[in-house]
Amino acid sequence: MIGSELFGHEKGAFTGALQRRVGRFELAEGGTIFLDEVGELSPDTQVALLRVLQEREVERVGGGQPIRVDVRVIAATNRDLKAAVANGTFRDDLYYRLNVFLSRCRLCGHEGADIPLLVEYFIDRYARKAGKNIRSVDKRTLQLLQSYPWPGNIRELQNVIERSLIVCETEILR
Repeated sequence: MIGSELFGHEKGAFTGALQRRVGRFELAEGGTIFLDEVGELSPDTQVALLRVLQEREVERVGGGQPIRVDVRVIAATNRDLKAAVANGTFRDDLYYRLNVFLSRCRLCGHEGADIPLLVEYFIDRYARKAGKNIRSVDKRTLQLLQSYPWPGNIRELQNVIERSLIVCETEILR
């Protein structure tokens, strides 16, 4: 079912596919898609994801036509993908395509250099959901976020941003 969620499906592609469904990659056209736990993807889904990364196209489940997509992919996993490649449970070609820009998290080393991009992504994702219009992040707040060691990794940052948005009463996140 993850293939249907990510790539969409055509009516009749499987039991319960009563209508055409646009997948997450098509919906993210021109933007960014965050794939969590890519280390858990099935071999078939790994092949389809590799096609997205290499060819910039998807094919809906049960479809025969490639659909061009322009999407930035951010992937995360708690698995050791090198070990998964070594034991044959993760495709090596997909590993190298995903490993274009590696950001090892605790949260994201490099003195928090990745934090502003992640904060921007999570604000965009959760502000709409919370009905908020956040225009910027307070400079001191961003410094605090960058200096914190994030023992809970990216999920902790995600939760902090979501909670902060819920209680934020201005257009500046503090």
